[in-house]
Formats: sequence, C-alpha cells, structure tokens
Amino acid sequence: MKEYPITYLFVPGNRPDRFDKALDSGADAIIVDLEDSVSLSDKSLARDAFANWFERRRDHSERILLRINDAQSFDFSTDRELVHASGVKGVMLPKAESYDQVESLVSVLPADGFAVPIIESAKGVLSCARIAMSSLVQRLAFGNLDYATDLHISADTSNLAYPCSVITIASRAAELLMPIAGVTPEIHDDVIISSDSSFAYRSGFGAKLCIHPRQIELVRQAFAPSNQELIWAQQVLALSETSAVAQLDGKMIDRPVLIRAQSILQYYK
Repeated sequence: MKEYPITYLFVPGNRPDRFDKALDSGADAIIVDLEDSVSLSDKSLARDAFANWFERRRDHSERILLRINDAQSFDFSTDRELVHASGVKGVMLPKAESYDQVESLVSVLPADGFAVPIIESAKGVLSCARIAMSSLVQRLAFGNLDYATDLHISADTSNLAYPCSVITIASRAAELLMPIAGVTPEIHDDVIISSDSSFAYRSGFGAKLCIHPRQIELVRQAFAPSNQELIWAQQVLALSETSAVAQLDGKMIDRPVLIRAQSILQYYK
C-alpha cells in the first residue's frame, strides 16, 4: 500500500461475511459502513459485527475505516461509544456541516486516530474551510450523490465543479491530504468510472471512494500520472539539477514547475 490510500472500498456493516473479502480486494483501505447501507433495524447488529471483527483484525487497523451515522442522527451517540470502545483509528463522519460536529467525533478518537468528514450538502460546502481546520482531520471526502440530492441537481461533472474546487482549496489551506472523491454508482461501465476518476484527479483530489472491487484498478489507473507526465517530470528534474536557470519546451522551469514534477515522481516511490 502507498503511504496514503488512493482507493477506499465500502463494505456494508451488516455483512461481516464480506469484511475479510474487502481487505483482500486490492483496495488501499476499506470503509465498514454503518450509515446508508444499513437499515435502522440492523444498526445494532452492524455495530456488534464490526466490534467483533475489528478486534480480530487489528493488524490491519491502518487500512480500516468506520463510517458512522451523522451527528444529527439518533445513532450518533451510540456510534461514538463504539469508536471509543473499539479504538478504531480512522472514522468517516457523513453529512459534516460544522466544526463542532467534527470535534464531537474526534474527542473519542485514540491519540493516533483521524477523522474524514464527508462534505455532502450546501451547508457542508459553505462550512468546508472551518471543518478542515478541526483537530485530527486527515482529509476531506466529497459525498457527490447526497450533495446533488440536497441541491436538486444531477450529479454530473459540470454541476460538481464548484464544490470540488471548494473542497480541494479548503484541504490545501488546512494542509490536509488531498481529498477523496465521491462514488461512481455505475459498476460495470468502465468508461464512466474512468471518466469520473479522471475528472476527480484533474480537480485536485488524491483518492476516490469505491462501491465495488472492479472499480479499484480503474480508479488507480486514472490517479496515476501518465507516461507523458512521468517523462516530463524526469526531464524537469534532470534539467533543474544541471542549471539554476533552465527551460523545457520553451518554458522556464521555476519553483512551481519543479514542485509539480517532484509530486508526480513521488507517486512512484
């Protein structure tokens, strides 16, 4: 696994038979979901299933995240108790809309724990910069489908450009990891999966949520620098080492260009 995940695979919290399969799927990290994929009647069952399984799989704790229910839900308080009791490090908070909501979660995280607030509403986007400044936030995630529902719009890329920019800017300003792009609901359409992933990569996201194992490799390919980018980056670094003032293809190699080249090559380390 790379230093930080690029692919995050959801697995329903009421399907413990799939937890180990998710770990073996090739995803960089998995998210056991207590929220959308679990009915109200199964919430307690899912919490118990996660607690029992996580106790046995602590050796993979760096790859395991738990998505709890949102701060305004009936289940939030009980989910916080589970987070505290289990010691799970990574927790995703859906429908994050305020700094205080995130702080309420991080107060029960272990010292080496981290939170991933999911921005998926108009209020969340407007509060994004403040949310990003909350303690123990590692990176933000975008709940693209819920955001589109909240605004009564379609979830196509033209409608998502603005919130994507807000999320990436807030992440950079708070010096967080690059944010996580939302899901692609299509499972078997490789063109759409690749297109959505490429849009996220171009928009400044550093990872993507997956809902099926077959999406994993397509996402990874889209987030990897192209051969052309890799060659360009190698040339930039080579020229910068030989001259204080260098040019490539008629363009000056200044500090921003050098940083971009270094970030591309860092992907392969």
